Amino acid sequence: MDKGTINWGIMGCGSIAREFAHALKAVPGANLIAAASKSGKSRGFAEEFDLPYYYDNYDDFVKNEKVDVVYIATTHNFHYENVMLCLNNDKHVLCEKPFALNTKQALRLIETARAKRLFLMEAMWTRFSPALSRLVSIVNDGLIGEIKILKGQFCIHVPFDPGHRLYNPHLAGGALLDLGIYPIAFACMVLKKYPVKITGTLNIGKTGVDEESHYLLKFDKGETALLSSACTFSAPINFSIYGTKGHILVPDFYFPSQLIIKLNDRDEEHIDVPYETTGKNYEAMEAMDCLRQNKTESDKQTFYDTIKIMEIMDHLRGNDLIYPCELN
Repeated sequence: MDKGTINWGIMGCGSIAREFAHALKAVPGANLIAAASKSGKSRGFAEEFDLPYYYDNYDDFVKNEKVDVVYIATTHNFHYENVMLCLNNDKHVLCEKPFALNTKQALRLIETARAKRLFLMEAMWTRFSPALSRLVSIVNDGLIGEIKILKGQFCIHVPFDPGHRLYNPHLAGGALLDLGIYPIAFACMVLKKYPVKITGTLNIGKTGVDEESHYLLKFDKGETALLSSACTFSAPINFSIYGTKGHILVPDFYFPSQLIIKLNDRDEEHIDVPYETTGKNYEAMEAMDCLRQNKTESDKQTFYDTIKIMEIMDHLRGNDLIYPCELN
C-alpha cells in the first residue's frame, strides 16, 4: 500500500466508534468512508461524519471494495465473528479491546490473518499514547530506582441494569474484560514484560458477570502489581509505580496526559504530556504505518502482547466466569 489515502470503515456505531471517527480527522491520509450497524445507527452516523456509504448489515459492508481497513467497535461478544468476517473478505482489521473473549479465539483470528497475509491489531490505544512512551522512558532510565509495586484501578459506578453491556453476560459484560484489561495491560506495558504468577478474585453479581474484580500479578524480579476494576462504585482512575528512589503517579491513566514524579526527599515534579483529539488517532496512525509498509503485525502491539493479556484474563476468570457465547 502506498503513502496515499487509506480508506476506513467502521463496524458498530456506538460511542467508541464516534471517538475513533473524530480521531481519524487528525490522521493525515485517513479517509473514513463507510459505517455499518445492526442496530439502525449507521444512517445517523454516516450523516454526522458525512460518509458516502452506510449499511444495516455487515455482509454488504465487508463487500465494499473501496474499504481498505475496518475498525471494529462492536460489543465484546461479537469481536471474534466480526473480525473473522472481515478477514474472510480480505479486509485489514483494527479491533477494539478485548481482542476476543479468550485465548483460543484470539489464536484463531491471528492464524487466519497470517494465512491471508492481512494486517490485524488489537486497538489498545493507551499503548500508543505519548504519556506512556514518556513514562516507560523514565522508568527505563532508572529515575525512581528498582520497581517494587504498581497499583492501579479502573472503577466506575454504572447503575445496575441487566441489559447494560457491563452487566449483560450475553454481551460478555463484567468488569474484567471491559475495565480490568486496562490496568493489567498498563502494568505489563510499563514493565515491558508479563507476570510469572497470577492470582485474583472475581465478585460475581446476580446476572453472572464480575461486578468487581481484583488482580495480583507477580513478575520475575519480584515486582508486584495490585490492580482492581469495578462497575458498582467509583474510584480515581489512577496508576502508580513505586520504586526504591521514588514513585510516579499517572492521573486518569485511561486518558493519560500528565505524570507526577515524587523522588525521595524532593518536591513533586509535574510533567504534562498531552494527546491530540480523543487519543485514538495514535493507534490509527500505527495501523496505517503498518499497512504502508505491507506489515501484517505491529511491532508496538504485537500478537504476542495480545495473547499474553488474553491468557492473564483467562486465568483470572477460570471456571468462575464463562460467557454463554463461549458455550456455543
